[in-house]
Amino acid sequence: MSKLGDEITATLLPGMTIPESLQQLFDWIEQRGFFVDTDDGRIGSLFPDDELKAGWTDDERPGGTIVEFAAEGNSNLHYWFGHERREVLDRLCVFAQTGAEGSMAGFWIDDTGKQRIVHLGSGSGSTMCCVLADDPIDFLRLLAIGYDEFCWNEAFSEPPNADGDMVVHPNTAYQNWVQETFDVIIPTTALEIVKTPAEMGDEDSPDEFCRWVEQNGA
Repeated sequence: MSKLGDEITATLLPGMTIPESLQQLFDWIEQRGFFVDTDDGRIGSLFPDDELKAGWTDDERPGGTIVEFAAEGNSNLHYWFGHERREVLDRLCVFAQTGAEGSMAGFWIDDTGKQRIVHLGSGSGSTMCCVLADDPIDFLRLLAIGYDEFCWNEAFSEPPNADGDMVVHPNTAYQNWVQETFDVIIPTTALEIVKTPAEMGDEDSPDEFCRWVEQNGA
């Protein structure tokens, strides 16, 4: 197992596991050296940081979706929920940062005991709060589409770069690895995977995770 996988595993709560496909992703990241080690642990990404910075201009950048994987666990989720009720917090484990403004992705144990991958918007930027994928391979496919960040659900109905702002060039190495490793195709838009990209505050949302958060917040 990769060091990144080991560190994330150490933060998992009862009933949680790292899916094999994500273990393979962490192996792929470490084999290519796409990580940095900090005092708080290893941070993995999908594209080399030096190439990202070298190719970043006012108009375009390489590297596809920016996302950082790390062993965050649930130690800071009391700030997000506004309380410290363990029966709530211990059903979530954060393993990735999805946006520069503080949005996150995590494992969630739903009311049936099933583990799912969910999005927790920062609230100060993205407010997306929903199930991202039931199938971990679909989560990897979502990352491969190539949005700048995948915390902005208003962009999910269109392909990357549809807004006409900065052009984000695809991470073809990662796209090829996903397709070849799992024998899948890369979707055109995120809505092909994220069926109900709900937002915070919707008590009647069709999304199970969003409703659960609304019922269990402060």
